[in-house]
Amino acid sequence: MPNIRHTPAAPTATRTLAPGEHIDAHRHDDHQIVYAGSGVVTVTTDAGTWFAPGTRAIWVPAGCTHAHRAHGHLALHLVGLPATTNPLGLAAPTVLAVGPLLRELILTCTRTPHDESPERRRLRAVLLDQLRASPQEPVQLPTPSDPRLTAVCDLLRRDPADPRGLADLATAAGAGERTLSRLFRRELGMTFPQWRTQLRLYYALRMLADGTPVTTVAHRCGWSSTSAFIDVFRRAHGYTPGAHHRRV
Repeated sequence: MPNIRHTPAAPTATRTLAPGEHIDAHRHDDHQIVYAGSGVVTVTTDAGTWFAPGTRAIWVPAGCTHAHRAHGHLALHLVGLPATTNPLGLAAPTVLAVGPLLRELILTCTRTPHDESPERRRLRAVLLDQLRASPQEPVQLPTPSDPRLTAVCDLLRRDPADPRGLADLATAAGAGERTLSRLFRRELGMTFPQWRTQLRLYYALRMLADGTPVTTVAHRCGWSSTSAFIDVFRRAHGYTPGAHHRRV
């Protein structure tokens, strides 16, 4: 990533970003929690893209070069933590589940970021306790390095609704189906169907944040029916696409 900005301390702050607005690549000497109070936020590194609606937050470890992008009107909440404070021992960006209490703690800490009162220190201690108890979520689109795998991933990024199976996509990319199947597992840590579902859910979140109707999202992202989309979305996020519209 060119033009990398280095900020020693990761800020604790709230920012409002318009749809499509981004924060260029930068890094901090501190850890940072990235949370979308409204909209959907993505964090991108050379290794891939992590995405989170309001039921999740993204842990960005100290020293990790990353960029942010807003989908929908984004209320971006950032909580900086010293590099010596890593309650989950995470060395790479990770998506964490956010329950109601953790959400309120993040919002409170970012609302008055310079408050160093004893009450605030106690709140931050509870926030760390909540982080330790937060389940990690496999919500990531890793970046492939093999050119054959990159070609297939690019085809589906351009059209998430592309119905072709791995065999046909392999032919289009000039590779063998078995080779690509191995590459998905080795490089991306998931099977081809798992990766395609992650990709479709990512684009679905983006479209929903922009106000696209649920039926249209289902069609554009390749689900066979609106009900099938709703079922997959609910299992992935714990609520329906319609509820997501109300959240953002």
